[in-house]
Amino acid sequence: MLLPLSWMKNYVDIDADIMDYTDKMSDSGSHVESVINLKEGISKIITGKIMEIEKHPNADKLSLVKVDLGKEEMQLITGAKNMQKGDYVAVALLGATLPNGMKIERRDLKGIDSIGMLCSYEELGFSDSVVPKNSREGILILDEVELGIDICEVLELNQPTIEFEITPNRPDCLSIIGMARESAATFATSVNMPDLTIREEADDISDYFKGVSIDTDGGLRYVARVVKDVVIKDSPQWMKNSLMQAGMRPINNIVDITNYVMLEMGQPLHAFDIRSIKSGEILVRQAKEGEIMTTLDNVERKLSSEDIVITDGDEIEALAGVMGGLNSEITSSTNTILIESATFDKDYVRKTSKRIGLRTEASQRFEKGISPEITLAAANRVCQLIEQTNSGTVVKGIFDCYNKKQEETVIEMDYNRINQLLGTDISKEDIINYLELLEFKVQDREDQLIIHVPTFRLDIEIPEDITEEIGRLYGYHNITPKPLSGALTRGRKDYGRRVVDYAKEALFGLGFNEVMTYSFISPRSYEKIEKETTEEEYIKIINPLGEDYSVMRTTLIPTMMDVFTRNLKNHNDQLSIYEIGNSFHPEKGSVLPKEKLHLTMGAYGDVDFYYLKDAVTKVLYDLGISDIRFKREENNPTFHEGRCANIVADGEVIGTMGQISYQVMDHYDIDKEIYIGELDFEKIERKASFIKTYDPIIKYPSIKRDIAIVVDKEVESDKIEEVIHAKGEELIKGIYLFDSYEGEHIEKGKKSLAYSIIFQAEDRTLKDEEVSVLYNNILESLEKEMNAALRS
Repeated sequence: MLLPLSWMKNYVDIDADIMDYTDKMSDSGSHVESVINLKEGISKIITGKIMEIEKHPNADKLSLVKVDLGKEEMQLITGAKNMQKGDYVAVALLGATLPNGMKIERRDLKGIDSIGMLCSYEELGFSDSVVPKNSREGILILDEVELGIDICEVLELNQPTIEFEITPNRPDCLSIIGMARESAATFATSVNMPDLTIREEADDISDYFKGVSIDTDGGLRYVARVVKDVVIKDSPQWMKNSLMQAGMRPINNIVDITNYVMLEMGQPLHAFDIRSIKSGEILVRQAKEGEIMTTLDNVERKLSSEDIVITDGDEIEALAGVMGGLNSEITSSTNTILIESATFDKDYVRKTSKRIGLRTEASQRFEKGISPEITLAAANRVCQLIEQTNSGTVVKGIFDCYNKKQEETVIEMDYNRINQLLGTDISKEDIINYLELLEFKVQDREDQLIIHVPTFRLDIEIPEDITEEIGRLYGYHNITPKPLSGALTRGRKDYGRRVVDYAKEALFGLGFNEVMTYSFISPRSYEKIEKETTEEEYIKIINPLGEDYSVMRTTLIPTMMDVFTRNLKNHNDQLSIYEIGNSFHPEKGSVLPKEKLHLTMGAYGDVDFYYLKDAVTKVLYDLGISDIRFKREENNPTFHEGRCANIVADGEVIGTMGQISYQVMDHYDIDKEIYIGELDFEKIERKASFIKTYDPIIKYPSIKRDIAIVVDKEVESDKIEEVIHAKGEELIKGIYLFDSYEGEHIEKGKKSLAYSIIFQAEDRTLKDEEVSVLYNNILESLEKEMNAALRS
């Protein structure tokens, strides 16, 4: 943000040298990046008037120019072509210096002495990007001015221009008045707002224009005024000076006035040739997908339905918040104009500007947010300047369509809280004074302050924002550093992370390697694992990297299978891996998905179902979960029908494991047996326990009895173990299945299961007779409940 001090001082009276000003502004939060002093290096350059122009007798490209300097006349030689008799110019006298270090000396140019020079804006240190069109390819041409006075006075170069870094949360500071407010607050003075009085108005706006309507949520407010008898001409020198020092090129009086008010008040404006509005009314709406318009830079642009356009009902007049349309451009034949002062939703403008790759002075302001409360004042200011510069006649009346009124922000807080947060002891009176300097309205109710935030401060929302405002005006450099105070806490991982760490440690000890995979997968991944899933059951990515990463996973099995596929293709014949990661599920009534943490384990190679079952059991045991059961699962198409089990802990299903089905393996082009288990880690966290209890070693001997029974093929070993435990009268310390057999000598549809049962008492030595009674009771219960028969 370039701030010409000569312009700012129209609104605030500050008597401070430049170093004091920049230091205090930086201390109050307005960071100064640089100070630009265009006057530096300029001397003995004054105003003059061209009286005569003759061709140089010895050079076709040079001219002899007689210039009136007020007290004397001088003949100069120049190669400029943009001048004519009667023009007012900048004359560098003999001995004059320029910003680039050049010193003007007497020179012989083709046999004639030149004792001075006609200067261009560039030679006076101005950037080519801000030079007016009529002075770009030659010397600078001035408005009518007193002769013989210092050019720095005419161009208002006696005050420097300061470049400020404006943070994104302070769009109100992207204006001269915004920085005048900051300066006034810093130096404890007040701001004088510009005069908006329009002295003469003619006719009625309804004679020229029918009205405004807004048909989009992105249009907040639209103010329209009409000016007739428009005269297109150069802007006055004072306006051109201000625009150039603020980094903007003067174009013509109407365009310059709208740019001047934008820089002055922070409200972008636009002037339409009213002839382009054929219907006589403005409609603000969303663009139609694929609609075409040509902007003022003569570029044809294809629009999106997310863009906002200004139309006359049919034809597009402007791309809202970014740039006007070429068809509504002000030309030398323009006689009547429509002044637009509008406010649009910042998100709409930002997306449009980014999508089409066009950032303008207007879009930079809109995309940071502008208060709709300044819209009407800005339109009136444009009309006032048009009247002041004799550029047209303002038509009486205003169309003001206020679609979304800005609500007042009121913050209530205890003033003591401000001192607590800042570590200061600022009095309540000083706090109120600081806030009033920033144009906040404050109601004092004992310890409570009711603070009404000015409409232009869109960044103030919470009490901490108020505290920051007090801190920067008080001066952070004035706050005495204090040691931190508060209760000491011991840094440690939360419970969930500790469970994850324990699980990883256990898995590492079992020989499993950790993998991390993308949360994005292809919708086809669900088909590959034979899982029926509708689009409503997963989250789609709006802007995916590609179809393979277009949805968020609801299970980790597809990414685990992808890892196995890559390893097998690279001839890795043995692999045991795990991943602890999130799955993502749509949640009704919420924009964000619900995340669930999973533990997925997998292996192939010299492994089988029982290898993975044993690994799952050991991990859960290490996490303090001991009541573990495995229940047959036959309705999960991802797994082999006869080699799949639900993992049950404390009576609740916490996961599924098994051998991947042959159909799924075919989809991944794998011919090795793959074993995978997927567990709900959130359930594991709830059941995990880090409490370790000591059980003394039983000093009495144990007795082992083996039992081999024949049961129906469908009977699960887990059910048999439950019966054995129930009849063991708490004397059974272990049950181990050591053989499972189907085949010769076993009836079809049956299977043989052989168990070792360990009996042991904690308070005595068991006798064979006592164990035999228990053994017979177990056998009897198995025969009755499981239809089991003792294998002969």
